Amino acid sequence: MWIKLTLVVLASVACGVFSEQARYDNYRVYEVSIETHRQLQALQQLELNPDGYRFWESPVQTNMRLSIVVPPHKFAHFEEITSALAMKTRLQIEDFQKVIDNERPMRDNRATFGWTDYYTVDEIYAWMDEITAQNPTILSGTVYGKSYEGRDLKAIKLSHKAGNPGIFIEANIHAREWISSATATWLLNELLTSTNPAVQDLAQNYDWYFIMVSNPDGLAYTKTNDRQWRKTRQPVNALCVGTDPNRNFDYFWMTGGASSVPCSDTFAGLTAFSEPETKAMADYYATIANNINIQFSFHSYGQYLLTPFGYTGAPRPSNDADLQRIAAATASAIQATFGTRYTYGNSAQVLYVTSGSTVDYFVGVHGTRLGYTFEFRDTGATGFVLPANQIIPNGQETLNGIIAFVAEAKTLGYV
Repeated sequence: MWIKLTLVVLASVACGVFSEQARYDNYRVYEVSIETHRQLQALQQLELNPDGYRFWESPVQTNMRLSIVVPPHKFAHFEEITSALAMKTRLQIEDFQKVIDNERPMRDNRATFGWTDYYTVDEIYAWMDEITAQNPTILSGTVYGKSYEGRDLKAIKLSHKAGNPGIFIEANIHAREWISSATATWLLNELLTSTNPAVQDLAQNYDWYFIMVSNPDGLAYTKTNDRQWRKTRQPVNALCVGTDPNRNFDYFWMTGGASSVPCSDTFAGLTAFSEPETKAMADYYATIANNINIQFSFHSYGQYLLTPFGYTGAPRPSNDADLQRIAAATASAIQATFGTRYTYGNSAQVLYVTSGSTVDYFVGVHGTRLGYTFEFRDTGATGFVLPANQIIPNGQETLNGIIAFVAEAKTLGYV
């Protein structure tokens, strides 16, 4: 069992106090394997006293792979600590800033909203409002709350007729995972415009609920200050900003795979539902939970399809055999599209332990029978900074996967 994680070595990044866009010129990205308890304990101690290092995920167990972004002034130190701990390393990226610069080749040629570039919160919201106005009989928008910085929290529903089974999708809960909201918007557009009979069937015979941007403050911060920001933007103390919203839900909160260190990227919050974004999403979901048959959380990266539960010592859901059968059909359809290989299985076993996540909450609290996490492209070549020219291919293979998913779920009697 292996896990990916990333450390960003920059103290000011952890605090989230940049006054201008952070740059990562000549930063290297290394893959590191945690194989022994000594290595694990050393990294856990480093997370408590980071000295400039910042963890994207908490080191929670052995048999984990981590991606570490190392600034030039830490090259020698990185070599020293990995040698002392006998850690296996592999250089993934020579210059991380070049990957960021290559992420958006069409940024200066955008006439209208589309899927050859990534967009701001305001641009995504404007597109949602526009298509709702254009399709008033089948689309409806909801403002279900406010973020810490006062931004609207928006949901959009597609419904052709009453009584349809429901499918709920939430995206961009982690700010830096731009491909998640891009894929969600592309998917809704396909449901509205596709001439493919299989897609039209999904649109007409299922109700779709989308939260395109679950963490708008964080997404906005990635656009203006730090492309690698993950959390919300509510201050925790004088030094640390933000909570990992996907560790903040009130279901077995802080029972593994989450950090109590406020500057950690997996900080679970001072309490469950400490963040207005997570509490508002939970309250909104409670109003529609009885209508939801399928729930998807869109994330990146790693090419995984993950099933609950994620917390330490969690039992498998009673329908786990069905969950894995559906996941296998989905992964097969994804691979048949462009050859992209997805690993599927229980999140704690296939990837890493987590607690306080959306999927665990929706399944554990509301009894949603089919809850899954997609971790989109890629497997580490660009990581969270997936080039925009992969938005449409990622969307196409995801849609084919969802078509297969729903067909298998229907065969098993879930919809």
